[in-house]
Amino acid sequence: MRRELLILFCAIACAGCNRPSKVEQYRSEKHVRDSVSLVNQQRTLAYYQTVLDSLLPVSDSLLQYFRYERDERYQDHGYYVVKEGRMKMPGRRILVRDDGKEVLCYREGKRIEDEKEKRKDEGAYALAEHLQIVIRDIKELEKRITRTSLEVQKYQKRL
Repeated sequence: MRRELLILFCAIACAGCNRPSKVEQYRSEKHVRDSVSLVNQQRTLAYYQTVLDSLLPVSDSLLQYFRYERDERYQDHGYYVVKEGRMKMPGRRILVRDDGKEVLCYREGKRIEDEKEKRKDEGAYALAEHLQIVIRDIKELEKRITRTSLEVQKYQKRL
């Protein structure tokens, strides 16, 4: 009887040795999760970079119609101002903030708030709005690329 119990105990102990422990199983599962996350982050980073590369030529083509103005002493942000040659209405200025947060329109030094009045010089205002959207998208993509690059580095360190 003792001998049978001893054989049974040895068989159970040997069977337990062949199975991975919970810690080893958790580590291997975590490694797989991190590997999958790394691949996903790398794909996302490549996608963001492709979109950014496609937006940069659009930005360059739009910027030829603007000049950049910024007074270092007084302004935190500069403005892209539509060149006078693009303006159909004299005495107007259309500006796009360099972080893409706003489009401003002035007539003879006074800020125009009325949307209909802003759009009277439709071509120049449409250019300004288009530049605003492109700048905003580029800034957002740059933030996402930075964030995703940090995620990729994190997963590479884990692996």
